[in-house]
Amino acid sequence: MENKNITQESFPILGMSCASCAARVDKALNHQPGVSKAAVNYASGMATVEYDPSQCSPEALKQAVQAAGYDLLIQQGRNTLEEAEQAHDKKYRALKFRTTWAIILSVPIVIIGMFFMDMPYANLIMWALSTPIIFGLGRSFFVSAWKQLEHGSANMDTLVANSTGIAYLFSLFNMLFPEFWLSRGIHPHVYFEAASVIIAFILLGRLLEEKAKGNTSSAIKKLMGLQPKNVTVITPTGEQQEISIEQIRPGDLLLVKPGERIAVDGSVTEGESFVDESMLSGEPIAVSKYKGTKVFAGTINQQGSFRFRAEKVGTDTLLAKIIHMVQDAQGSKAPVQQLVDKIAGIFVPVIIGIAIVSFIAWMLLDGENGFTHGLLALVTVLIIACPCALGLATPTAIMVGIGKGAERGILIKDAESLEIAKKIDTVVLDKTGTVTEGKPAVSDLIWNDRTERAESIFYSLEKLSEHPLAEAIAGYFKDVRFTEIEHFDSITGKGVKGQVEDKTYYAGNRKLLEENRISISPALSAEAARLTAEAQTVIWFADDTAALAIAAITDRIKPTSIQAVAELRAAGIEVYMLTGDNEATAGEIARQAGITHYKAGVLPQDKAAFISQLQKEGKKVAMAGDGINDSAALAQADLSIAMGGGSDIAMDVAKMTIISSDLTKIPEALKLSRLTVRTIRQNLFWAFIYNLIGVPIAAGILYPINGFLLNPMIAGAAMAFSSVSVVSNSLRLKRKKNFVRSL
Repeated sequence: MENKNITQESFPILGMSCASCAARVDKALNHQPGVSKAAVNYASGMATVEYDPSQCSPEALKQAVQAAGYDLLIQQGRNTLEEAEQAHDKKYRALKFRTTWAIILSVPIVIIGMFFMDMPYANLIMWALSTPIIFGLGRSFFVSAWKQLEHGSANMDTLVANSTGIAYLFSLFNMLFPEFWLSRGIHPHVYFEAASVIIAFILLGRLLEEKAKGNTSSAIKKLMGLQPKNVTVITPTGEQQEISIEQIRPGDLLLVKPGERIAVDGSVTEGESFVDESMLSGEPIAVSKYKGTKVFAGTINQQGSFRFRAEKVGTDTLLAKIIHMVQDAQGSKAPVQQLVDKIAGIFVPVIIGIAIVSFIAWMLLDGENGFTHGLLALVTVLIIACPCALGLATPTAIMVGIGKGAERGILIKDAESLEIAKKIDTVVLDKTGTVTEGKPAVSDLIWNDRTERAESIFYSLEKLSEHPLAEAIAGYFKDVRFTEIEHFDSITGKGVKGQVEDKTYYAGNRKLLEENRISISPALSAEAARLTAEAQTVIWFADDTAALAIAAITDRIKPTSIQAVAELRAAGIEVYMLTGDNEATAGEIARQAGITHYKAGVLPQDKAAFISQLQKEGKKVAMAGDGINDSAALAQADLSIAMGGGSDIAMDVAKMTIISSDLTKIPEALKLSRLTVRTIRQNLFWAFIYNLIGVPIAAGILYPINGFLLNPMIAGAAMAFSSVSVVSNSLRLKRKKNFVRSL
């Protein structure tokens, strides 16, 4: 029987330095009594835990994580995310300091090691400079390797610690007791520069990784910023009192003033206004609010003021549910980033094994020189197998790919989107703000009897109106003089009216004219029918006897949308359009854009369900949208793309953002992703090819054939060359001039 008493919570984790750390925290949490499921996301530094409160508690989870060597933040206050972000910033600054100084101290070591080996005290100077690098700046590698050993596992830190530690100790022995090797006819080389450069390179790779992970909580912070900290409550005695948002209870009567954000979900009890709900709906037109209508947390009141009764507060509000959904959306893990640590988990013990086997083989097979050659082989194997290139393979390619994307107006958030983008075969587009401009504008103005006076009155009526469609009409008239309107009145859901020299004028929908028995000419009626059929909104202007004009308002299709749809379809990618608009509007927009698949009257939750259905059919789906209303769909899609002209929140949630809102950038983004992933795979190939060829040579496989035994110095150079080749391969992506829009 399923236990229904399960709580799901997300907690920030402090102290993780690699994917293996996340795996260890994951294991610690999943082994706790009462925990049904725990997932740790290294990229966002968050743990999502499902547990039975009767058997487990956040305190118990915190103790388990602390026992594994990390920390879990369990305070569910407003400052929890800030605390986690401060910890990340502190870690980043410390890593930047260590990386900078490791590079600064490594430069003179490399110069001496390559060009001035014979200068007085050369070995002593290199030792003095390399010691703080390895045991000070690189201390974390040795600490991490020791922790891995305690838990019976190994990661990249194990190889770094082994190779640099042995190279350092071997060099120190050679510096202090050179006669040991000289008596055996071997020159006692030191490898301080190899050990130092390895530390510096790996620290640089970690720094690039931390930079990429920088703002994982920014979307959540912005969403939480949509809630006002204080609200005005009406007491039972009718007094106004300011309280904090945490003190609001269901049933409280709240006052919302012009320009304020609404704090919680509820219903209007008194007053009228228009509320900007674009951050929830994605639709640009503000919604009329009057007695009985619902209002939602995070939306912005416009000119009017009203009172409403709180119904859903705290974690029950629509905004809170969206925040939770965004946390889930950001909980996905990047396959490319995981790949390196998975390989390293197998790679490290194998390399250590090869090094030890090489030493033993030399001892058994080479008689009197067995120990000498065996020790050289052991050190050489560990040095040449150092995963420096492996550590740089992913971050350098991602950094160059992201930089190239930014030049092209495409922001790529993480490696996961790059991995998935090359598999996309279906693109789902939100209509408003994605296919269309998202701004209502007058497309046509047809007069029955046009005069300057009539234009002035029409403009003045709409100028006084608070309705967003009125703004489109008022903005259409340029250099039109304002006429003083008397007895101006806004009629909810219908339009406005006012008097000029004892004559009443109206601006609004057809129902307003019919209710006031105003005659409509057959010509205007026919034009209105035509415009309505083209999915345009018609606003009527009339005096108290006859209709004078109609204004057609539409949300125009972006010029680039038609081209983008054609390019995607030419590449064999299916295009779907989803919208909350009616069938007629959706059909006309789809026809103009060249989209054959569309769905009208779609609610936010329906968008996610539609994408889920496509995925069940085996499709890899990309979703492009511009509002928080698209968040559930963006989270459901395999690849989420935000249009930069829309909500900042959508941009933070999405895996990709098209800065210019130009849809033609989507095919470009898919092409760029394919090239970047290909570069990552090439880098990983080059990182391993040195090991596959170099490790057997370092172990001495060529010695019985031609007497060749690889010098650790050459091994260090080969290791460095593998890093250079990886970085150079990544930079090739940066030099690409032509991103063709075909896939």
